[in-house]
Formats: sequence, C-alpha cells, structure tokens
Amino acid sequence: MSSYPPIPIAAIATAPGRGGIGVIRISGPDLDGVIQTLFGRTLQPRHAHYLAFKTAEGEVIDEGLALYFPAPHSYTGEHVLELQGHGGPAVLKRVLARCLQAGEPLAMRLAEPGEFTQRAFLNDRLDLAQAEAVADLIDASSEAAARGAMASLSGTFSRQVDALSERIIHLRMLVEATLDFPEEEIDFLEKYQARPALDGLRQSLDELIATSRQGQILREGLHVVLAGVPNVGKSSLLNALAGDDVAIVTPIAGTTRDRVIQNIHIDGVPLYIVDTAGLRQTEDEVERLGIERTWKEIQRADLILHMIDARDRHATPDPEIVSRLPAGTPVIQILNKIDLIGSEAAGPVLEPDPSAPHHLAISAKHGHGLDILRREILKIAGWNPGIESPWMARERHLQALHRAAHHLSLARDHAEQDDRVLDLFAEELRLAHQSLTAITGAYSSDDLLGEIFAGFCIGK
Repeated sequence: MSSYPPIPIAAIATAPGRGGIGVIRISGPDLDGVIQTLFGRTLQPRHAHYLAFKTAEGEVIDEGLALYFPAPHSYTGEHVLELQGHGGPAVLKRVLARCLQAGEPLAMRLAEPGEFTQRAFLNDRLDLAQAEAVADLIDASSEAAARGAMASLSGTFSRQVDALSERIIHLRMLVEATLDFPEEEIDFLEKYQARPALDGLRQSLDELIATSRQGQILREGLHVVLAGVPNVGKSSLLNALAGDDVAIVTPIAGTTRDRVIQNIHIDGVPLYIVDTAGLRQTEDEVERLGIERTWKEIQRADLILHMIDARDRHATPDPEIVSRLPAGTPVIQILNKIDLIGSEAAGPVLEPDPSAPHHLAISAKHGHGLDILRREILKIAGWNPGIESPWMARERHLQALHRAAHHLSLARDHAEQDDRVLDLFAEELRLAHQSLTAITGAYSSDDLLGEIFAGFCIGK
C-alpha cells in the first residue's frame, strides 16, 4: 500500500468561478493548532459555527461556517476542517492563503488533484472502485449516469466483486490444504466438487461482466461518426438526433469542412455524435484537411453511420470508402432521403452474413426511421434496457473481470485432468483472485493509483 507524508493539505473544494457559496477543505493528522490560530478557540465536532475568517492582523476577510470532523469519522479518515463562505474567487483565495499561513508550522501545502479522495482510500474509508465513483458522480452527464455512479459509490459494485472473491478464496483454501498434506491422498476435485464450483463461479462472473459492460457504456458513452460522400445528409441527421440546428445544412456539397461534435443522450446513454467533412477527392486545401480529420475520427469510432443517398440505393457504396473503414468497428449503412423517392418505409434489415453492415432507410429531414435508428445504435453498443440501475464501471474494471474469467477457464482446463496438476489449478485461482482484488484496490500498484487520482478535480 502507498504511503504519504502525514502533513495537512488544503484546497478550494468548489468549482472555479463565482458562486453564492465557496468551500475550503483542510485535511491532516493534527488540526488543533490550525483551528486555534484561525479562530482563537476550539470547535465542537460536527457542529456548524458561524465565525469571521480573519487575516493574521485581524482584518475580516469573510464570514461563514466552520465545521470540524475529527478522525476517523471524516471523509478522508483524518481530521477535516471545512470553511464555507461566499463564493467569490478573490475571497476564497484570501481565505485559503490564510489557512496555509496558519498551517505553516505543520508544513501544510496545497492539495494535489484527487488527494482528499486518495487519502480516504489509503485510510480505508473507500475502496478503489468507490473512490473512482466519486469522480464519476461529479462528471455524470445524465440522471442514469448519476444513479450508476451513486450505486458504485455506495459499494454495490464492490460487494459483487468481494462476493466472488470470497468464493474463490474458499476454493483456494481447500486446494492449498490438499497441497500441504499430500499424504492424505484426498481426491480433491471430487470430494470438494471443484468442477461444479468453478462452473458456478464462471457463470456468476459472466453475469457480472455483462452488467458491468452496461455501466461502462453509461460512463464512457459511445463515439459515433457520420461518414459518407458530400451532401448525403450527415449534418441533417446530426441536427435531427440533437433536436437542434447544431450544423449548417445547405444543398451545396462540401459545406462541412471540419468536425462538428454534439453530445446527446438516448435512454440515458451518452453518445458523442461527430459530423464530418464529406469524403471525396478535392483540390480545396481547407476541405482536404477536413477530410483528413474525418478519417482520423473514423479510426477512433465505436460505431460508424455510413450514409448513402437513397436515390442511389441500388448503387454499390463507394468502394474506396468501404475499403478504408476499420475492420471490427460496427457499421450501419443508412439510406437517407427516402422522402425524395416517395417511400416512408423504414426498418433495419440484417444481412444474411452476420459480419455485413446493417441497412436502415430514413429521412433525416422528416424524422422517418429515427426511432428505429436510435434503438439500433443502443443494440449495437450492447445496451440492455432490461438491466435496471447498473453500477458505474470503467475499462479498467472490465479488463480485470475478463482476466479473472480467463484464469478461471484455465483452472477449469486443469480440473479436467487430475490431482497431479493441483499446483497449476491453485496458481490459476490465485491469479483470478488477484485480478478481482485489483478492482477494489486490495492489490494495486502505485502507478495505477497515481493515474486514477490525477484525473480528479482539485479539492476532491
């Protein structure tokens, strides 16, 4: 486990800018001297005190509330002092400077991003998945995302992981005992029903992965790129999905010269829709640069909406575009402008070849087929509306769960042999357990912790 210097830290905990209220947070192993210097008195724990915040010379900077939370019953597990005053930037900076001055004998310093939450993790107030959920809750862009982050913060996800870990630990204890006393000649795999236990573990882990995938989609959203030749209606579709005129639409080919990115939500799932320059050969330098950016966006896409003019629906899509689309990225081929061919029939048709793209006929101008398109996007993303209130999950969590599943599969392969490979069986169980504990932080490197908490805002 990482260690950190036992010195106080301080920071403005509210967002930059003007506001009605601003909060300054201080955390450390000993704040009695700081409190005495600031206010000339002690503070009753967990009570709001209305006080003047003064300079060392006695000038009143602001007036507000001071709250003291003694360790270990605080957010960080250390002594915590919070000062709530007016939210003007100049006022908050003066109060913070005074706090740092009062803490000089203790070497108080400004907090690093995420350092308060990191101390909460190091002091066992939160596990690592819960700590990450704090940042996810702050960054949540929809009600569904906020509910998922709160579920993670309350420990719902961690309890699922811990329950699986306990089952693996139990199996590890039995196999380790068998290895320690080989003279007993116990048929471990049969006596303790190791194979059915492994099958049950793998089934539970697969269910956890499916639900966590929901949480990952909810947190990270989907990067959707609109692609196609000029004037097929990419900007019109972006406007239709966004419900606003966020992109310029004209009958002139090549109107869009650069990326236009719009964040929308479908059933609470965030989507980042990228309108791009039409793909064609051009001598226009500005348009050419826009097309280069289009291909970069296509390479990064989670889903590509390849748009085609419905009036050319019997023509083969531009083979040059199709050949350059990244392998493995899902593609929906959209036949737009069906209103211009006198048809409003719209519906996805899956090609007999499962690897072929979906086809969907729509009219972005009149909204025909857009509801079906929205459902198809969520379906391809892997979103299951039947799973309610999933917890928030990150790519790191999914990778750890998949590693655990891999090691359980290898353990099951060893179990198909006999007790002569119990040492290999035990090693795979150990690695599966280690993968799970990495999620909650029982097994985590210092580099990983630094990367996670560096993404937090200062003051949290």
